[in-house]
Amino acid sequence: MAGETSTATATTSVIKPKIRGFICVTAHPLGCEANVKQQVEYVKKQPPIPNPPARVLVIGASTGYGLASRIAAAFGGKAKTIGLFFEKPSEGGKPASAGWYNSAAFDKLAKQAGLYSRSINGDAFSFEIMDQTIDVIKKDLGQIDLVVFSLASPRRKNPKTGQIHNSVLKPIGASFTNKTLDTDRGIVKDITIEPGTTDDIAETVAVMGGEPWELWMQKLKDAGVLAEGVKTVAYSYIGPEVTWPVYKDGTIGAAKGDLDRAVKEIDKLLQPIGGKAYVSINQAIVTQASSAIPVVPLYISLLFRELRKRNILEGAIEQIYRLFATQLYGDKPQYDEQGRLRIDDLEMRDDVQAAVAELWKQVNTENLTSISDFDVYKSEFLRLFGFGLPGIDYEKPVDPACL
Repeated sequence: MAGETSTATATTSVIKPKIRGFICVTAHPLGCEANVKQQVEYVKKQPPIPNPPARVLVIGASTGYGLASRIAAAFGGKAKTIGLFFEKPSEGGKPASAGWYNSAAFDKLAKQAGLYSRSINGDAFSFEIMDQTIDVIKKDLGQIDLVVFSLASPRRKNPKTGQIHNSVLKPIGASFTNKTLDTDRGIVKDITIEPGTTDDIAETVAVMGGEPWELWMQKLKDAGVLAEGVKTVAYSYIGPEVTWPVYKDGTIGAAKGDLDRAVKEIDKLLQPIGGKAYVSINQAIVTQASSAIPVVPLYISLLFRELRKRNILEGAIEQIYRLFATQLYGDKPQYDEQGRLRIDDLEMRDDVQAAVAELWKQVNTENLTSISDFDVYKSEFLRLFGFGLPGIDYEKPVDPACL
């Protein structure tokens, strides 16, 4: 899964994937555009979203579930969308970040379809970007009908205090040892993670918990840009027991649990204007964030095999379209005992989880490719950065600033 970027001319280069750990530091503009087009075409082939939101703000709109939310709203419901992200443009002949290319492709496709689209690049945790966004809403849209909160960041600068918070991926209470997957070398090995401290927990909650979502909704409400009946949704994950020590019951789980606290406060905030706040529990997908979590890439490789065997494997766009069409704006919401929306029903099916649990006992380096979808995992990872898309000549030089 490694490669390099070679220069063809002063303005064009042959862009290849270059992997460092769990991050690809290059991205292909035409591949990212093709990836966005595929998601757009999927949504266009589905029935229109019933009673869709007309004006949508997506906070964290450049990749994964956030990008899928923007695509679903725009091309499944003709919504006017504002997307926020913090991405790197092309400079000095170097590729931009994948999220930059994704967002440029979305804006291009939205314009071609005659849809309003406005993208704002900056730190969405900051009051500056909040105020800039509010100004755009007032000028262009008046108010917002749906706010999607889909930020994924390892660090956050608190706009109130100026303090920098850094999240960690650690268990709580005791060390944790289990299988994990070295995705670079295709090796299954044991990993031991020491427990997080009280400070680690607090830091992670400060970055990935509900406070940033609350701040956004309070600012939008105070500015009068939330429409009557507005909805807001934040995305979360629970997953199976094998991942719980480093996810649900770990530091990141504490942060995700804080969303359950925040959603109640936001619900109260929105009640005077007939609004509603939701947390949606989504299914496991390959993302830059999930690739960094020990245990999870191996679990996803096994999970994908079982979902694909049953023809029920969904990516971000399939899940989010289904969330919008059947739950947020449809008549088939699936709530759990805590009032959260659930679109992880396919992943958490008893037969799927039983099969994955059995494979987990068996999997090792020697049988990894035969009993898991590790090859699919790798291809999905590369697709995040625009590589491996059909119809793209990856040997042809391309201008990194072409989008």
